[in-house]
Amino acid sequence: MKRIAIDAMGGDAAPQAIIEGVLRARDELSDVVFQLYGDQEQILPLIGNADRIEIVHTKEKIEGDDEPTRAIRRKKDASMVLAAKAVKDGQADALLSAGNTGALLAVAFFIIGRIKGIDRPGLLTTLPSQNRQGFVMMDLGANAESSPKHLEQYALMGSFYASQIRGIQNPRVGLLNNGAEAGKGDSLRKETYDLLAARQDLNFIGNVEARDLMSQVADVVVTDGFTGNAVLKTMEGTALGILGQLKSTILAGGLRAKLGAWLLKPSLKVMRQSLDYTEAGGAMLFGVKAPVVKAHGSSDAKSIYYTIKQVTSILESQIVDQAKEVFQADQSEKE
Repeated sequence: MKRIAIDAMGGDAAPQAIIEGVLRARDELSDVVFQLYGDQEQILPLIGNADRIEIVHTKEKIEGDDEPTRAIRRKKDASMVLAAKAVKDGQADALLSAGNTGALLAVAFFIIGRIKGIDRPGLLTTLPSQNRQGFVMMDLGANAESSPKHLEQYALMGSFYASQIRGIQNPRVGLLNNGAEAGKGDSLRKETYDLLAARQDLNFIGNVEARDLMSQVADVVVTDGFTGNAVLKTMEGTALGILGQLKSTILAGGLRAKLGAWLLKPSLKVMRQSLDYTEAGGAMLFGVKAPVVKAHGSSDAKSIYYTIKQVTSILESQIVDQAKEVFQADQSEKE
């Protein structure tokens, strides 16, 4: 049985959205035990059938505006902290939270620990593309500042994830830059380009531009955390804006517009699905000793459900154990 430790109090709609997502996943996934960390007085009324659901009670939680490092030191019984300790102690196999991103990174680094050979773990997820195949992007905000060596490791981790989790053979790796030509960008991008181009174990295709991301220009896109987080939120906002504008235009367009929308309903559904980032799940913190996945703070039950499915795929693939072997062996060779 897989055991997932879930911070039931993390996120804007916690605990209700978390519990609803867990219940949907529980009814579909028969080999998973869900460990819910949080206030049982709030959790219990939301659960009918408690089959394969365990509650670890605590009233303490980390708020969204808490300073991450200080919070995990002062709130030792916070739901997120207890869930991380369960993973460290082997009582759970993976950690899932929609709470404070900085605090989750802190508990992952300081409690669970990073894999030897990986300097800075980064956030990685699959983002939607026009052909609905999606692409892997890293880092999405774990590290605001990165060195060329860090970006090189992100390329290796992203390629590893794309091949092992998404089943892409020889994934194309692109470096996000302000131009596709070699030699573009600042010193970080130029030095990273040289490092990636020199590697024989990567299918590096060169620089890629932000405008081409949705066109499946690469299977893996590498960037620093500050840029990656800005791109992620821009894509999310653009998708929501397009769908919202389309809906308001139809509603304001009278009978002819509504009739046209009804005729185009199947095509519009496909369009909505291609822009829907909730089905991609959360962002995996790649580089720590156990699977840690960050769900969006505004996640609804649907998003939590798909994030849980993502966690189970990560566990089934044993990608973290494989990463330990690969990166620790690489580090040993260097030493």
